[in-house]
Amino acid sequence: MLIIDTLIFARWIIPVIPDQQVLQEHALAIHGGDILEILPAEQARAKYQPKSVHELPQHALIPGLVNAHTHASMSLMRGLADDLPLMTWLNEHIWPAEGRLVSEEFIADGTRLAVAEMIRGGTTCFNDMYFFPEVTGMVSAAAGMRAVIGLITIDFPSAWASGPDEYISRGLEVHDQFRNHGLIRTAFAPHAPYTVSDQLFERIRVLADELEIPIHMHVHETRDEINQGIDHYGNRPIERLQQLGLISPALAAVHMTQLEEEEIGLFAESGASVIHCPESNLKLASGFCPVAKLHQAGINIAIGTDGAASNNDLDMFSEMRSAALLAKGVADNASAIPAHVALRMATLNGAQALGMGDRTGSLEPGKAADITAVNLGGLETQPIYHPISQLVYATGRDKVTDVWIAGKPVLHGGRLTTLDQREIVARAAEWQERIAEFE
Repeated sequence: MLIIDTLIFARWIIPVIPDQQVLQEHALAIHGGDILEILPAEQARAKYQPKSVHELPQHALIPGLVNAHTHASMSLMRGLADDLPLMTWLNEHIWPAEGRLVSEEFIADGTRLAVAEMIRGGTTCFNDMYFFPEVTGMVSAAAGMRAVIGLITIDFPSAWASGPDEYISRGLEVHDQFRNHGLIRTAFAPHAPYTVSDQLFERIRVLADELEIPIHMHVHETRDEINQGIDHYGNRPIERLQQLGLISPALAAVHMTQLEEEEIGLFAESGASVIHCPESNLKLASGFCPVAKLHQAGINIAIGTDGAASNNDLDMFSEMRSAALLAKGVADNASAIPAHVALRMATLNGAQALGMGDRTGSLEPGKAADITAVNLGGLETQPIYHPISQLVYATGRDKVTDVWIAGKPVLHGGRLTTLDQREIVARAAEWQERIAEFE
């Protein structure tokens, strides 16, 4: 018998690749942080001698969810300014609060809160856009969380950088810091077309090409953004980005609620990805991303939660369900985004949008053992005809019991193993008191 690190036995294993496959009474073998093999349970018992065994007879194993767009440390602003349109929310509440509060301490505590919430909800990788990305990277790595940290760029000064030159120089330092890290990668993160100049965009494009890293940006989030683009540049933001050479396979465009048919065709030809944040878009009344049309055009669509300040949670199960249901309603087609497509959007498509599809997002031999176990044994999910549909339409993050990242348990029996939940909650309460003083 072969000695390996871990065997996980489950009622169902849903690898995402091949599409719609559901394996019953199988086991997943893990060694050295990677998936070694998926095989029938009895064969696994005969073949392997594991150092640890997990028996999950009522569970489905799925790839760890990939939250493709977050502002993690903004979790400390959860509920701070609700029920407002985007630009009012940003200009009158969020940006002033950031100017007063954002610091390395804020980022560290907010990121721990976000990472703990995401792990408890079955997310094993997130893509972040915020200030002090080096702190986000260090906190995530210490928690054993996989992350793509955004090298934020914006025209105006912040607590992290004084202007475009310093954003670029500091971003390159952060990239070098995590260049060979096993869990942390980087992406350029220009905030949005209305906050980044042509000159800065051109520098980002050149550097992203040289470093071979993605570009993660809010694009066509609201009608107001479109109008600003036409007023200031004489064209819609996507046309401007195309002229600057930014519409490419490296681009992960977030929100995309305001799209014309030719813009969908442009994205389909370019190989760029779209990151859909359905609940944030709904809450801010930003508009409806035409997900069914994007899917029909062959565009890679991932799912993100956005930050907890505008959502107000980091719940990828809820986002999956909302994405599937909203797509059906917008398209007037009940088959627009089936459950298995929504699951892929929340896993492999997210990994591909972040340039990590070779490492995570599906349960395949040779990939990282990023795994989420979901208990489908409760009465709320009975009876079970189609496990994938049950995962998307009838369950939630409260049913997640165990999570592994790179083969290491970060959630075991519902308990965090790498983070101190009590300390995180206590620090959040301290920040609530500090932030409330300004409201």
